[in-house]
Amino acid sequence: MFEQVFKNIDNKLFVDDGCDSELDYVQQTSWMLFLKYLDDLEFTKSQEAEMMAENYQYIIEKQFRWSEWAAPKNSKGELDHNKKLIGDDLIEFVNQELLPYLKTFKQRAENINTIEYKIGEIFGEIGNKIQSGYTLRDALELIDTLEFRTQEQKHELSDLYETRVQNMGNSGRTGGQYYTPRSLIRAMIDVMQPQIGETIYDGAAGSAGFLCEAFDYLRQGGRDKTKLSTSDLETLQKHTLYAKEKKSLPYIISIMNMILHGIEAPNVVHTNTLSENLQDIQPSNQHNIILANPPFGGKERPEIQQNFPIQTSETAYLFLQHFIKMLKPGGRAAIVIKNTFLSNSDAAPMRKELLHTCNLHTILDCPSKVFTAGVKTVVLFFTKGEPTLSTWFYQLDPGRSLGKTNPLNDKDLKEFVDLQKLAISDKAKGETDKSWAFAISDIDQSTYDLSVKNPNVEEAAPLREPKAIIDDIIVLDKESEAILAKIQELL
Repeated sequence: MFEQVFKNIDNKLFVDDGCDSELDYVQQTSWMLFLKYLDDLEFTKSQEAEMMAENYQYIIEKQFRWSEWAAPKNSKGELDHNKKLIGDDLIEFVNQELLPYLKTFKQRAENINTIEYKIGEIFGEIGNKIQSGYTLRDALELIDTLEFRTQEQKHELSDLYETRVQNMGNSGRTGGQYYTPRSLIRAMIDVMQPQIGETIYDGAAGSAGFLCEAFDYLRQGGRDKTKLSTSDLETLQKHTLYAKEKKSLPYIISIMNMILHGIEAPNVVHTNTLSENLQDIQPSNQHNIILANPPFGGKERPEIQQNFPIQTSETAYLFLQHFIKMLKPGGRAAIVIKNTFLSNSDAAPMRKELLHTCNLHTILDCPSKVFTAGVKTVVLFFTKGEPTLSTWFYQLDPGRSLGKTNPLNDKDLKEFVDLQKLAISDKAKGETDKSWAFAISDIDQSTYDLSVKNPNVEEAAPLREPKAIIDDIIVLDKESEAILAKIQELL
């Protein structure tokens, strides 16, 4: 049912002059979903307060609540056609009254970790692009059929929303850069094994896939499936997950995605993470665990580079420095990065810093088609506070060609997760034909090149130089001529 509703909304937006891409569809659906969610949340809380003979103070003033303007109901619980706005009246109300009102919440909020602040930030960044009031009315009525009342409903909606974000990448749109395969994220989390009471951070949140999966993992009791107490659940909701995101669209998507997963007031800050000077990061800002897939290939301005000891225009290398600084001593990280980090000369200073200040205990080498763009990546697993002595390397090979219709799945990563547990305690137990350990003392100490060759596979004979091949041909030709001459003499 929910999937069909999303398809119907897209069909409506497709014919509107203000929406012309998948990005527009997701963005416009997001702000309507958010207001519908907020209305359901406030209704539930008001009902709970009533049962306790208490008064509930609504966040949204009555005339701006979803149930008043988007979906007014009559006494029978049906849409009241006499009260609903439509056409130009609806567009004027949304653009001139509703959105400006919601934007003011940012200034009125007590702090940045409140739902009020998130309301203000979201509507300070997003605007209504739908030009037809009739299209908007149709979309509102479709959104109103969706409910967030149960955990099952939230789970189904969050899955559908994730699929929409993924599809932006599959269609070649830029939204794909915000999507990391969820099976890869789950494997990274399984290796990290976060616990209630630890904080988890992603400074390049994108669609907040890492935080959503971490939330699900912890809510289900972690690896041991331990039942959480009321205090644990409050800690998970308010004091566990933290993120930053620079761009407006992924910021909005991340907020919506986390809300659909059941995180009521996401701790996501809309900022350029790299604009913060590393020297300004205090112990109170640091975290136990970092999970991230920072953008790579981007270039930062010289003034941004000044914030880092190792100055480079490569965005991913700046993020890696930021993540190391943001880890508490003994903190753990799993970071996706382009595989050229292992060998490129411009990354040598960063490799040296990582190996000297952290224990890079595991490298997961991923096939090129794990990501939609086809970029080959690795995942770096490290612990802050001790130098690297040896590293366990695993080459992921699903045994099939990956692609849009045949993506990476949890089964593909099971061997890696299982072997990694063994390799941490005893590197020898993690040895297979596609996994091995190597000592850091054995690599080139001038370049710290980590692109180590698999010692369990025989290297193919090196290709011969063209000149050597030509010389051999000449020799063979002469031998053939001599043989033919002798045959001729015999005849």
